[in-house]
Amino acid sequence: MSSLSLASIFAGAAGGYRSLGASVTIRRTLAVVHCHFNKHQNKNALIWYSLSSRKRSFGCESSRQEVAHSTTTSSANGYLDYDRLLPCPAQSRPPRVEHLVVLEEGPVLGYICKALELPPLYVADLIQFGAVHYALVCPQPPPTATPEQIRLFEEFTSPSVLKNRASIKGKTVREAQKTFRINHVDQFLEVGTYLRVYVHPKRFPRCYDIDWQSRIIAVTESYVVLDKPAGTSVGGTTNNIEESCATFATRALGLTAPLKTTHQIDNCAEGCVVLARTNDYCSVFHRKIREKTVKKLYLALAASPMPIGLITHYMRPVNIAPRLVSEEFMQGWQLCQLEILECKKVPWPDARTMEKYSVEDCGWSSKDYAYECKINLLTGRTHQIRAQLAACGAPLVGDSIYMPAVIAEMTNPGLNPFGKHKKLYANEDDESIAIAEWVKQHRKEPNVAIGLQACQISWDDGQHIYKAGSPWWQHRIA
Repeated sequence: MSSLSLASIFAGAAGGYRSLGASVTIRRTLAVVHCHFNKHQNKNALIWYSLSSRKRSFGCESSRQEVAHSTTTSSANGYLDYDRLLPCPAQSRPPRVEHLVVLEEGPVLGYICKALELPPLYVADLIQFGAVHYALVCPQPPPTATPEQIRLFEEFTSPSVLKNRASIKGKTVREAQKTFRINHVDQFLEVGTYLRVYVHPKRFPRCYDIDWQSRIIAVTESYVVLDKPAGTSVGGTTNNIEESCATFATRALGLTAPLKTTHQIDNCAEGCVVLARTNDYCSVFHRKIREKTVKKLYLALAASPMPIGLITHYMRPVNIAPRLVSEEFMQGWQLCQLEILECKKVPWPDARTMEKYSVEDCGWSSKDYAYECKINLLTGRTHQIRAQLAACGAPLVGDSIYMPAVIAEMTNPGLNPFGKHKKLYANEDDESIAIAEWVKQHRKEPNVAIGLQACQISWDDGQHIYKAGSPWWQHRIA
C-alpha cells in the first residue's frame, strides 16, 4: 500500500497541534468551516489531526445477534458513544479519521484504547475490519503544515532518532513511510510509529440481506464466479475488508482460505466478478486482464437512447469522482472505448421496484421509457460506462453522480467545458473556473443500485463463459 500524504491530514486546518507532553485533538466538523478543540492529558501519543463530526444519534439493527455488546463509553470526550461494529448499524456514522504518532511502546489494542478513549472490543472490531493502518515513519507533511507541525515531524524523523530504531535499518525514509494494515490486536508498536485509524469505517449493510449461496455462479479449483449484488464492495475498501463480497462468499461456501479479488466493478453495479481461490490464480487472471483476453459485457439502463457502434472518449487522469470525459483528444487523458451492441426501449422501472432496490430518483423529466443497452467494454476505466453514456446525454437510471450534471447541461448548454456545446475561454483561469463549476453539478455516489449490470464475463477466446442472472430492473414487483 502506498504511503499516505499528510496533505489529507493538515489540509484546511487553521492550526492546532500537540506538544509531547499533552495531546490536542483537532475535531473538524465537515459541514462547517470552524474547528473545535478538545484537550485531555495523554502521554502515549501525538495526535496529528482528527476528522470528525458533531455528536449524532446512532442506532443498530440485530443483523448479527450472536455478537455480544460491550459496555459503551462515556460521551464526555465530545464523540459518540461506542459499542461494537457488529451488528451492522442502521445508519452510517459521520467521518472520523485519526492520525497518530506513538510516544510509548506497547500493543496496538491498548494504545488506541488509551489514545482515542475507545472500548477494547470496538478497537478489536476496527482491526478486524482492516480500519487501522501503520507506517514505521510518519509521512511528509504538506506545504500547508504549521511551523509546529513541521518541527514535530522533523523531531521524529531526524537522522539521530531514526538511526536508533532497529526497524528502520536497511530502509530508506520513503520505504519506511509506506503504510500497511494492522492485522492483530497484539501487534507491538514502537515509539515513532505512525497510525491511521478509521474510527468510522464505510459500512455495507446490504451484505447482511443477501442470500450469498444463490449468488454463486460457478465454483472451480482455481476460482469462484459471483453474481455480485448492488450496494456491496467486491473486495472491501481502505477501511472495511470485513463487509465485502469476497468475505461473505468465502463464508457462504465454507472455504478455509479467503477468496481474493481479481478485478473490480462499482459498488452500485451488479453482476459477474471472478474471485481467485489461490494467489497463483490471482496472478494468472491479472495477466489475462493485462493481455486483454478477458471480455466483459454489460447491460446499462439509460435514460435516453444510444446509437449502435463504437463510442470513444478521453478521460481526465484524476483519480476521484466525477470522472470527466471529452470527445476530443486531450494530451495525457486516458482512452475510453466501448461498443454499443444493442439498444432497446423498455418501460422505466416502476416506483415499487425502484424502492425495493434503493434506486434514487435523480430528477429525470421523462420516466415513461428507458433504454437497455448491451455494451462490450473495450477499456476498463473507473466509472467508464457511466461517464461515457452521461457525456452522450444518456445517464444511467439512478446514477446520482452523473444524471444531475446531464440535467444541468440540458438546462444550460455549454455548462460542460468538454461537451458538444463547450465555450471558448479567454484564458486558463476562466477555463479552470468552468471546470470547477462543472464538477459541482455532479452529486454524491448512489447508495445502493443503478442501472448497470456486468451481465457476462469470458476469457481464453470463449473457453470460459459465465452469465449473471436477470438485472434488478427486470424483476418488476407485482
